[in-house]
Amino acid sequence: MGLFYTGKGDKGKSVVGKKKIDKTSADIEVLGELDELNSLLGLVKSKLGNGYGDFAEIINRVQENLFIIQANIANFMFGGKYKAPAFGNDKISEIESIINDFEFKIKPEKGFVISGTDEISGWLDFARAVSRRVERRILKLSKTRKISPGILAYMNRLSSLLFALARMEAHSAKKKEAHPSYK
Repeated sequence: MGLFYTGKGDKGKSVVGKKKIDKTSADIEVLGELDELNSLLGLVKSKLGNGYGDFAEIINRVQENLFIIQANIANFMFGGKYKAPAFGNDKISEIESIINDFEFKIKPEKGFVISGTDEISGWLDFARAVSRRVERRILKLSKTRKISPGILAYMNRLSSLLFALARMEAHSAKKKEAHPSYK
């Protein structure tokens, strides 16, 4: 037995504090989805080379915020026993400010874009699609849990931020993005 496993098997349960919770519970599912998105953003960040300092910093701040959201979701499994980190409107304003800055630098897209103009924009588009799935899972969870309105708004804006980052990347790389022809 090592640090990474017990050798006992978990029988489909996750241990949270002293409780065993089904891995299929909505709380665990949302935590897993958030973890997947955070890991994907880490992959995107690792693909950035020199000259991407601003992008890397933006992605890092998003990752930090996703951990705060995870802490808030995990707190439900502890029955609200802990004081979950606050998630204020400042985090939403920050995303909106970044998107607005990008809109001054590039013409906003009015239609769909075919992903994969270059590797980084492709990964950002993939992260955007995953963030939308995570948002849907959190919205579903909000039907049974009191999720902070700030978290709901942040997750909604996050896909817009990732879309803007992908477009900014393609623009910075001087790549022309393709649009569906619907033919």
